[in-house]
Amino acid sequence: MKATSLTTAINSLVEQKVPTFLWGAPGIGKSSIVKQIAQSRGIGFIDLRLALMDPTDLKGIPFYDKESHTALWAPPAFLPKEGEGILFLDELNSAAPSVQASAYQLILDRKVGEYELPDGWAIVAAGNREGDRGVTYRMPSPLANRFVHFEMSVDVEDWRLWAYKRGVDERVISYISYKNEHLFTFDAKSDMKSFATPRSWEYVNSILESKISSELLLDVISGAVGRDVAVSFLAFIKVMKRLPDIETILKTGSGEYSDEVDVLYALSTGLVSAYLRESRDERLDNLLKYTLGLKSEFAVIIVQDLQRNGITMEHSEVFKEWVEKFAYLLA
Repeated sequence: MKATSLTTAINSLVEQKVPTFLWGAPGIGKSSIVKQIAQSRGIGFIDLRLALMDPTDLKGIPFYDKESHTALWAPPAFLPKEGEGILFLDELNSAAPSVQASAYQLILDRKVGEYELPDGWAIVAAGNREGDRGVTYRMPSPLANRFVHFEMSVDVEDWRLWAYKRGVDERVISYISYKNEHLFTFDAKSDMKSFATPRSWEYVNSILESKISSELLLDVISGAVGRDVAVSFLAFIKVMKRLPDIETILKTGSGEYSDEVDVLYALSTGLVSAYLRESRDERLDNLLKYTLGLKSEFAVIIVQDLQRNGITMEHSEVFKEWVEKFAYLLA
């Protein structure tokens, strides 16, 4: 299931306090989705990495109570005591079986030791699949049966929409638009330490922002996404130098056109990114006017990307002309 569908589904289950488990390969944004859901709802979010915990970290430490002459459990301070939120149990199936047993009680009974989870809190868990070369333990069937399970897939269009909203470097968005298969290159059978994932492309974005010297750029980006992908990406970056002037297009509605596919992908992303940074009606009209002379598939890409980012254009007279020309591609 792709990220946008997962967000809708998990959001509904969080509302009903139904425990959910999110499966997926490493680096594809499982924890980010859950955190964004909590932020969008304006509720708390606690991220527990169970693979790093001991059983007592969840259950607490026993102590002697003088009044009752019994042993009680002192619950950990990091568990929520009030309010609403999502308790995110990450890497649940990478945790030792004894830790999973403590989590089982929390998920099943919403309590562990002396601790009880407040009514306003939902439980969401996540983990890597058993075939992903991570350290995993088979989840006991009784525990698995306590969750609604989803498997997250990598979807390029979902990622591009997220990247535009996050202000990811347009060179990265352009490259992934051009080379869809390089968004995610993880191979469980490979021993390569570096591979491309949505998470590692975030690292590339940070590397580009760091203004690291050009002499080191290949080696550093290779450390994030792998050598072959890094070489291909840096070769693509050179394409940006062959683009027509984007600001001139947005100011006048005219500019040069190219027949090179890599240039057109870079130009499409560059135009959308530039418009989103400063959106005004006259710039939209100029952009649409320019796309009337563009190769049809790239004209459609530009308009669809703008619409996905919340730009309305039905009021534009140029858009009416655009629809007449490209309506056959929208059917």
